[in-house]
Order: sequence, then C-alpha cells, then structure tokens
Amino acid sequence: MLHDPLSDALNVMKTNERVGKSTCTVKPASKLIREVLRIFQKHGYIGQFEFIDDGKSGQFKVQLIGRINGCGAIKPRFAVGAEEWPKWEQRYIPSKDFGIIIVSTTQGLMTNREAREKMLGGRLVVYIY
Repeated sequence: MLHDPLSDALNVMKTNERVGKSTCTVKPASKLIREVLRIFQKHGYIGQFEFIDDGKSGQFKVQLIGRINGCGAIKPRFAVGAEEWPKWEQRYIPSKDFGIIIVSTTQGLMTNREAREKMLGGRLVVYIY
C-alpha cells in the first residue's frame, strides 16, 4: 500500500542505483514526481526519463547514471524562511556544494540555491546528494 508516492519513488531510484541497475521504473506517476525528476536531470543526478501511460496513473522509466549517494523525502515539509537556508542545508546536505534540497515556493519547485538567490522561502520537499 502506497502512503507517500514521492518517498516511494526516491527509494526505488536509490535502491536500484545501489544494486547497480541502469534503469528503474517509478510508479505511480504524478506532476510532483515529474518536476522532481526534471530537477534531478538538470543537475546531473539521473539521465533521461520518460512517461509511460499504462491506462491508470502511469509510470516513469528513469535512466540511472550512478550519481545518487543518498536521497529522500523530507517529512514533515518544514517551512523555511528566506534567511534560514544555512540551518536547513546543514541538516540535510553532508557538505557545502555537495547536494541540493528541492523546495516548493510560490514560484514553483526549485533548488535551495535558486531560492536563496531569489530571496524566497518555502516548504522543503526532497534532498539529494
């Protein structure tokens, strides 16, 4: 039984990468998972991914390239102010400039670096390194 599809998707990618597989299937598909995968792809953590319509909610086929050391959903989704980034980066990222936190802001999903540059706060969603 799925309780948190985003957390399940991240766990599937992390475990398949540790086993050494080159692809994995993430299901069910959602807009949030699609946007998280786009950010992962943009920052070089995964390769290409594609949506496969199975007549239900769909699934994503993700190409793994061996760059994920750790990732996970952040629960509860803590609210972060624009000036609080160093505290939260220390908590979820092992060292400076090694990994990202994906945050949900009023301007959509973005990384902690982009939110810091734009002086935005938001809710923490995912970390990856």
